[in-house]
Amino acid sequence: MFLTDDDMFSSAFCENSEKLIDVHLFALAAKYYSLSNLGVCTPLEDVLEALKGNSQGATGIKADEFMNNKKSHEVQVMSELVDNIVNYCGIKQVIDIGSGKGYLSSFLSMQYNLKVYGIDSSNSNTDGARERNRKLKKHWRAYQSRGRANLKPQSLEKTNDRPVESKMKSKTINEELLNNAKSLQSRDQVIMQDLVPSCGFTEMGTFETRTETEADLMPQTKSHEDKLSEEVLAILNVLPADAVEVFSSSHRNWGELCEEEKVQRKKTSPKTKATKSSESNLYLPLTSCITAETELSDIVTDLEDCVMVGLHTCGDLAANTLRIFAAKPEVKAVCSVGCCYHLLSEQFENQEECCDKVWGFPMCQYLKDKGWCCGRNARMSACLALERVAVGQMLPTESLFYRAVLQVIIEEMYGVTKSDRHVGKTFSKSSSFIDYVRRSLKKLELDDSKLPDSCIMDYYEKYKHRMNELEAFNMLKVVLAPCIEVLILLDRLCYLKEQENIAWSGLVKLFDPVKSPRCYAVIALKEE
Repeated sequence: MFLTDDDMFSSAFCENSEKLIDVHLFALAAKYYSLSNLGVCTPLEDVLEALKGNSQGATGIKADEFMNNKKSHEVQVMSELVDNIVNYCGIKQVIDIGSGKGYLSSFLSMQYNLKVYGIDSSNSNTDGARERNRKLKKHWRAYQSRGRANLKPQSLEKTNDRPVESKMKSKTINEELLNNAKSLQSRDQVIMQDLVPSCGFTEMGTFETRTETEADLMPQTKSHEDKLSEEVLAILNVLPADAVEVFSSSHRNWGELCEEEKVQRKKTSPKTKATKSSESNLYLPLTSCITAETELSDIVTDLEDCVMVGLHTCGDLAANTLRIFAAKPEVKAVCSVGCCYHLLSEQFENQEECCDKVWGFPMCQYLKDKGWCCGRNARMSACLALERVAVGQMLPTESLFYRAVLQVIIEEMYGVTKSDRHVGKTFSKSSSFIDYVRRSLKKLELDDSKLPDSCIMDYYEKYKHRMNELEAFNMLKVVLAPCIEVLILLDRLCYLKEQENIAWSGLVKLFDPVKSPRCYAVIALKEE
């Protein structure tokens, strides 16, 4: 008798009580439905090979000279991919959405000679870029001399005079990526294949693990960080002093330009194009909030054919990045790595009628038609890092226990079941459980004077024997995390498959998940 996947895994739960009774089977089911097992990802090597052709990669500055281990890993891997996409499309402009402190933007500009606009909603990040540029003037001459000594003359020559490659037909990437694609075997994969054109899927090759030494996983020492900061404070600092321009398009109403400023920008735009377009490597940090309706031309005055990128775009910003890509003809390709799934807005979470709102989840019509909802708890779980736990980086059980007991206290003592305020990182600043509770109550604007220390400790003693239960529960959440992330990522991929002007789209594992848990990129290229 043939058993379906549901039949195999359903016995993990009691049929009557629906409680978990087989943890091992639960873990196997979670692994079965993870991205690494489903075979829907396109290997990064295949994408680079299809994009690159016979071109040679750039040589020059190493990101790990200026960033911590995690950030340098992300920036080097993603910048190489973006450079290949840019070359493939025959364009030189990159729009970095949610650019933060500008690590990726500045590296793309400096290392790959691209014109990059970094857009972030935080004025403090933009101000930080301005401050780093000021410090750059002090360090640039020494760094430039050292950089020239490390670069081969021919590499410098290539960097200073980068030709724009002729445009290639988009179908090439389809042919190269898909020649050896195999049909997906499981029932769920067949359903997905029926729903989504098969051109975006390549079966995953043999899974290989790379043994990480303890040194690979340990953070850099303080003395090493001090040494690096003395050389150059950040990757932004390797740009020429005149190459960084900082200006803000922020307003009282985020993301909306007043008519007066739109007129002013149109007047200054020709001058900007004349003075800036001639500069091949340029990084300009901008301050603006990006929504699905954002007009890029209102923010970037000399917008041209471009590639849109996002390294760990938070919450709805990842979804909005894909929507802008699909809607704007100037955006020829997108490479987006999302994060902070717990901040996604969900259309069916509260069952509120709001027809005009653009939601972060679901994006694709298939899940919309089914009214699919994850819920905040599931989205919080999707942010957990299974691979890190697997190598011994355990969950912060004590802080989670503090938070759980605090919730009991505020419900029973204050009658509060929901609040718009957040406790934040109170645990790291607290000297004891009593201190933690009092700090948290103040943040929540609750009167702590009615709660004596003895009462607080009574709650602690009442529940401390259940700390092991809490740890076990959170380990189950960690095991389930990849399955929830799969749902969110496949929703985004399916959305792109539903668009008519996309030549190719896929999910690609970019990063080592131990170094960077949110390691999957959604990539797409438009038809010519």
